[in-house]
Amino acid sequence: MKNKVNILSVNISTLNLDSTVSLFESWISNGEKRRICVTPVNCVLWAHRNKQLKDLYNSADMCLPDGVPLIWASKLLGAPIDGRVTGLDLLPKFSSIAANKAYRFFFLGAKDGVAEKLSSHLLSIYPNLVIAGYYSPPFAERFSDEENNKMITMINVAKPHILWVSLTAPKQDFWIFDHFQKIDANIMIGVGGAFEVTAGLIPRAPLWMQRNGLEWLFRFFQEPRRLFKRYIIQAPLFIPLIFLQKLRSLICKIE
Repeated sequence: MKNKVNILSVNISTLNLDSTVSLFESWISNGEKRRICVTPVNCVLWAHRNKQLKDLYNSADMCLPDGVPLIWASKLLGAPIDGRVTGLDLLPKFSSIAANKAYRFFFLGAKDGVAEKLSSHLLSIYPNLVIAGYYSPPFAERFSDEENNKMITMINVAKPHILWVSLTAPKQDFWIFDHFQKIDANIMIGVGGAFEVTAGLIPRAPLWMQRNGLEWLFRFFQEPRRLFKRYIIQAPLFIPLIFLQKLRSLICKIE
């Protein structure tokens, strides 16, 4: 994929939401099979220190820019991202299109009952949307072979055009990567907490906070204990690392 920018050694898509959706439609129309990752700042930072995760992201067909800081960084690095693309925006946006084109969805993950509520919510808005199936596996750091085979069989029987996975990042990305060849779906994408937010079970930050890179603050106040390390300790490292990357690129040009 040509439309990308290297941010801390992770290749991030520079396409906006509309262009991403159009590309998804093209892949489905052509019967292609693709693996997509949603990459917020914390995932980029983790990948910067973890070669396995970095290789996973860079072997994906697309890494979506989930975070305003990624847009700021792309401008500094000279390859501007055209717009933020989050699972929270992509899922409802593509649901509207899927309802008109008879694309089939399968929802995998989240807490028990969430995928069912998500399905009911979307069908109340888009009655023609085809939800071919959903399943919430029991929580596990790593699923057993039996559980993995069960999930793969359910998905393949449903034959979805898009498999939406909510197992938290990067766990969901590793799961898709590990089972990609066995799954019969055109597009496989991990979208984290998008199931709960789209279903209306968890509120999303106001639009002004989304546009100004403050959605993380809204989420932090919702779950301060769980997100303290991610947002207060890890995330601030992003800024000096980006300036260091820019400095290295300038030195390389001089040499």
